[in-house]
Amino acid sequence: MADSGMDPEIFEQFIDQLERYVRERLIPAEKEVIENDRIPDAILQEMKDMGLFGLTVPEEFGGAGLNTSQYAQVVKTMAYAAPAYRSIFSINVGMFNSAIKNGGTEAQKAEWWPRIAAGEIACFGLTEPGSGSDSAAMQTSARPDPDGNGWILNGTKRYITNAPHASVGLIMARTEKDNLPKNAHVSAFIVPMDTPGVSTGSPDKKMGQSGSHISDVMLDDVHVSGEALLGGETGLGFIFAMKSLDNGRISVGAASTGYARRALDSALRYANERKAFGEPIANFQLIQQMLAESETEIYAAECMMADVTARADRGENILRKAAAFKVFASEMCGRVVDRVVQIYGGAGYLAEYDAERFFRDARIYRIYEGTTQILQLQIAKHMLRDWAAEHG
Repeated sequence: MADSGMDPEIFEQFIDQLERYVRERLIPAEKEVIENDRIPDAILQEMKDMGLFGLTVPEEFGGAGLNTSQYAQVVKTMAYAAPAYRSIFSINVGMFNSAIKNGGTEAQKAEWWPRIAAGEIACFGLTEPGSGSDSAAMQTSARPDPDGNGWILNGTKRYITNAPHASVGLIMARTEKDNLPKNAHVSAFIVPMDTPGVSTGSPDKKMGQSGSHISDVMLDDVHVSGEALLGGETGLGFIFAMKSLDNGRISVGAASTGYARRALDSALRYANERKAFGEPIANFQLIQQMLAESETEIYAAECMMADVTARADRGENILRKAAAFKVFASEMCGRVVDRVVQIYGGAGYLAEYDAERFFRDARIYRIYEGTTQILQLQIAKHMLRDWAAEHG
């Protein structure tokens, strides 16, 4: 079924307002975000008041009801500023919302959609100290509570974005001891983070992305009700997780595209202001080549984003194309920020210039929501599977 999203005219006005907000409010506050390693409380509240935490939640549950194309445009617009601003609301509007939409019961939708739309922060617990993309190695367990209809969760999740600030986590846990086909040993649980037995580690020190936080989530005999099981059925958790990762990959692709544009704009300004041999370095053809290559690649990513999100809104299976977009956009962003450092020359290596920060911030895009290598394997696996199906 096609998802028409917000009225296009109203959405255009919203994007215009958001671009102004990014330029006039978020970018000037970046220095403070980096120095304090956190988004100022006033800005966080403004973002909640603007409805950014419930962009994709249906309107009747307090959200803005954006479709995938619109949501990706918002992410790209926000990603022009420091990555922390996107990161804080990205799980709400991406993976958590998607899992509730695809897998939640009516009661779960009624309970959680209004809460995340109002600005309660969500996290998504899949990765563990010994397993990431490899769900067969997952150790976190959920066993039926002998005293009732609920579950008891035990385990540790690692590198969990927003865990230190989250009110709720979508936690993947094995409900069967043995590994089952199609990962049916994994189920998904909606766990309020203030449940006894849930704790988070200290935020990890990272290469870049100041102001966004990741940490471990520890689950020690955590009792949750039967209502916590996403969809009310075991064995579907991994399917919901993978479906919502399509959405997460679009978000990372859109963020990579927006941040690459920010870096290129910065290089363009620097190339026009910096003089060498009596003229701006923008006049030198090898500088122009780096600018042109970056522009070309950003345009390609923008076209991919427009295509994959339109397909998602038409209800197509986008697993392969979402993976391809994420791979291309994140790798592209890495190449662009590398060229930007080169255009800045010696200054590009100094912490006082933005180029050095862009370079560090962009590196994670090629890793999370599926590394480039895992996604290449997935793309190829689906290509080969489709070929085999066609050629019998």
